[in-house]
Amino acid sequence: MQFTPTPEQQALYDAAFRYAEARLHPLFARMDDEDWFPDQLIAQLGADGYCGLTAPQDLGGAGMDLMSAGMVAEAFGYWNTNAAFIWGPHENLCLNNILRNGTPEQIARFVPDLIAGRKIGALGLTEPGAGSDALGSMALKAVRDGDDYVLTGRKMFISNGPVADLVLTYAKTAPERGAKGISAFVVDTRTQGFSVAQTLTKMGWRGCPTGELVFEGVRVPAANLLGAENAGVGVVMSGLDIERAFLGLPYIGAAQRCLDLSLDYAATRRQFGKPIGSFQMIQAHLAEMATLIDAARLYAYRALSACDGLARGEGGRGEIHRLCAGSVLFGADMIAQVTDRAVQIHGGSGFVWETEVNRHYRNARIASLGGGTTEVRKLIIAEELFRARGLRLD
Repeated sequence: MQFTPTPEQQALYDAAFRYAEARLHPLFARMDDEDWFPDQLIAQLGADGYCGLTAPQDLGGAGMDLMSAGMVAEAFGYWNTNAAFIWGPHENLCLNNILRNGTPEQIARFVPDLIAGRKIGALGLTEPGAGSDALGSMALKAVRDGDDYVLTGRKMFISNGPVADLVLTYAKTAPERGAKGISAFVVDTRTQGFSVAQTLTKMGWRGCPTGELVFEGVRVPAANLLGAENAGVGVVMSGLDIERAFLGLPYIGAAQRCLDLSLDYAATRRQFGKPIGSFQMIQAHLAEMATLIDAARLYAYRALSACDGLARGEGGRGEIHRLCAGSVLFGADMIAQVTDRAVQIHGGSGFVWETEVNRHYRNARIASLGGGTTEVRKLIIAEELFRARGLRLD
């Protein structure tokens, strides 16, 4: 396994790091303070070549593997986690899912606009009554009517949902079949019957529009069915595995930023006549932060590397499923501990809303909830451990 970036990967990271410092970091404070969404962000990222990283070059993409795209995500997270979590759902949850599961015609129709940033993408899975049991409790229905499907229901907690042009949406086409009766659709939000019920006010990820979406008889062309009818669970699960691995990287960048800010503060903040960094308890905090970050980074890139080999329709079971759940489980615990220690080192100033470590502290809380809760991740890991040994629990 490769644990050191190649010269090409390091150059990619360095370029993305400089770009994010210049373009994304200046947006961070306003996004958090005002819950402000920079409406030209995706268009700018597309124009500058940072959308469609995993897309083929003949479509206008960069042709990267997931490992390389993850390095960009880490660099973005370092300078502006909030912007990274607008870009991430667009880039990974929507665009990359269409690339992996769409027909050539669908890819040609939807992907170039997403790469260019002319359209913003989102993914619609969670519902008001279906969170951890997103598949079994899904209530959004899609009924075939001639050349269309008619979608009726709601989606909840949808990142980019209030501003998206395209939403990769999951719906029940055969409710009596449970999770095996789910299909995936690309929905144009300009379609009659689609609306945004509410944009949520959150403690973190401010400036990242998250909302409740309403489908009231939304007619979606059958040509927008992604994959086969009733085969959406494969799209869901392969997408979730990649999501868990990929979206952990902005948190690693944010954690590294917190460590760097804490090192600078510990070297300059003086108490009892000397820098607080000379105190062994502060040094212990810093050492633990650095160790946790290194471990989470190795885990996340190991998972991303495995996802690069994920075949179409695979995921949701086996070693890859356990590995991706484990990487996000560990990463969520890491960012919670690192941001907590960063606030502790900064003392009273860390408790102040507008300090950067405070912004990261509030953002960190969602890491144990998004993309499957910590509890669900543990269940996945345990189930795959039993399955790998051929042990049954029924």
